[in-house]
Amino acid sequence: MDTKTVVLIFLALTTADGRSANKKQTEIRYDPTWESLDSRPLPTWYDEAKIGVFVSWGVFSVPSFGNEWFWEGWQGDKNPKYVQYMQDNYKPDFTYAAFASDFTAEFYDAEAWAELFAASGAKYIVFITKHHGGFCNWATNVSFNWNSMMVGPKRDLVGEMSQALRSKTDLRLGLYHSLFEWFNPLYLQDKANNYTTTRFAKEKTIPELYELVNTYKPDIVWSDGDWEATDNYWGSREFLAWLYNDSPVKEIVVTNDRWGDGDHCEHGGFLTCHDRYNPGVLQPRKWEDAMTIDKKSWGFRREAVLDDFLTMDEIIAVLAETVSCGGNLLINVGPTKYGMISPIYEERLRQMGEWLKLNGEAIYSSKPWVAQNDTVTPGVWYTQKGGTVYAIVLNWPQPGQLILGSALPKTGMKVSLLGYTEGSFSWQNASPKGISITIPPIPANKMPCQWAWVFAMI
Repeated sequence: MDTKTVVLIFLALTTADGRSANKKQTEIRYDPTWESLDSRPLPTWYDEAKIGVFVSWGVFSVPSFGNEWFWEGWQGDKNPKYVQYMQDNYKPDFTYAAFASDFTAEFYDAEAWAELFAASGAKYIVFITKHHGGFCNWATNVSFNWNSMMVGPKRDLVGEMSQALRSKTDLRLGLYHSLFEWFNPLYLQDKANNYTTTRFAKEKTIPELYELVNTYKPDIVWSDGDWEATDNYWGSREFLAWLYNDSPVKEIVVTNDRWGDGDHCEHGGFLTCHDRYNPGVLQPRKWEDAMTIDKKSWGFRREAVLDDFLTMDEIIAVLAETVSCGGNLLINVGPTKYGMISPIYEERLRQMGEWLKLNGEAIYSSKPWVAQNDTVTPGVWYTQKGGTVYAIVLNWPQPGQLILGSALPKTGMKVSLLGYTEGSFSWQNASPKGISITIPPIPANKMPCQWAWVFAMI
C-alpha cells in the first residue's frame, strides 16, 4: 500500500470519526420541561403525510350501542339510554367485564386492514391500544387478565397490526393510549386523594407507555384520557423526555398534546385541541383534525343509519380545508367485535384513495398558500408545492367561468385541471383582482373525478 493510499484512508477515518464525535457533542437532549420539550422540531415526515386513519376498536365494540363511552354512560353517568338498553337486553347482574369474552375478533385480518389503509391514501394509522375502559389490545405484562391475550380474542391485536403494516405497506404506525381508566380502583383512589398519591400513574399508565414504545416502536404516540389530572400527576413530561432522548424511536416519533389538564392546544408535538378540531384558518403550529366518518361515534354502532355517515363530498371538503390551513386529517373507522371493517367505512376509504391518486399532488407534502380559501368563490381552498398553486374547488363552476379572487395572475401562467387530458384552460384577469378561468363543456365521461376538482396554476 503506497503512502498516498494510507493518507487517504486516514483522512477518511478521521472525517468519519470527526462527524460522529461532532454529532455526539451537538446532540440535543430535552429536559422534562415544556419549554425544552416544545422546542423539539417536529419530524418532517408527519407534515408531509397529511392523512392518517384512526382505528377505534375494543370491548366497547361488543355492545356497539351509543358510542365507545358505553361503560361510562351506563354505570358512570347512569344515562337512561344506556341503562334502559341493558335492562331490555341483559340479565340484572351482567357486568361490563362480561362483554370481553364476546370480543372475539375471529375475522380480524391485519394484512387485509393494512391493504385497505394503504388503498385509502393514508400515510399513517393510529390504532387504539387502550381506551378509557382499560382493556389492552396487546400482550401486556402490566394489565393482568384485562387484555386481548388473556380474554376475548386471545391474540396480540396491536402486534399483528404492527407486523402487517410494516411488512405489507410503507405506512407509519401510531398508537393511541388512554392515560386514565374510568373504573380502575387505583385511579379512583388517587382521584379521591386529589392526586396527592400517584400509584395508578406510576404502576399502570407510565409502565404501559414504556412497554408499548419498546415493544412496537411506534412512529406516533397519541395520548388521551388526560384531562382530569395535571401532567405532574401523570409524569408525562418525564416520559416525553425519555421518548425524545433515549427511546428506540427518538429520531422519528411524533406526539400529540393530550398529556395533562391544561396541555391541550398548548404543549406537545402537534396540536389536536379537541376532537373534530377544524379551526378553518391557518394555525401557527402543526395541528391535526381527528374526526369520524360516523358523525355520532368513534366506535362501531349497530343502530347507525346511512344519514349518520359523512358523504364523500363532506370528507373531501374537510380534507381540503384541513390541509389548506396547515393541518393533518385523521379519519376514524370503527371495526366490529368480530374484526370486520364495515362496507360503508371501506367504501369511504377506497373512494378517498381514488381521489388522492388523481389529486394527491395538491395534498401530500404541500404547504399552506398566502390565502387559504378564496375571497370571491365559496368552497375553494388553496395549497402550494414547488412553485405550483392548487385551487381545490368543491363545487363544479356554473356556467363556464371560475373566478378565483385570491389567485395571483402572472405573465405566462398555465392553468390546468388535474386528471384532465384535453389541454390547459384559458384565463384572464378578473375585476377587481384575481383571475377568471374559462371552463369548456366537458362530457361526464371525461370528468377526471366525482368529488372536488383541483386546478393547478404554474
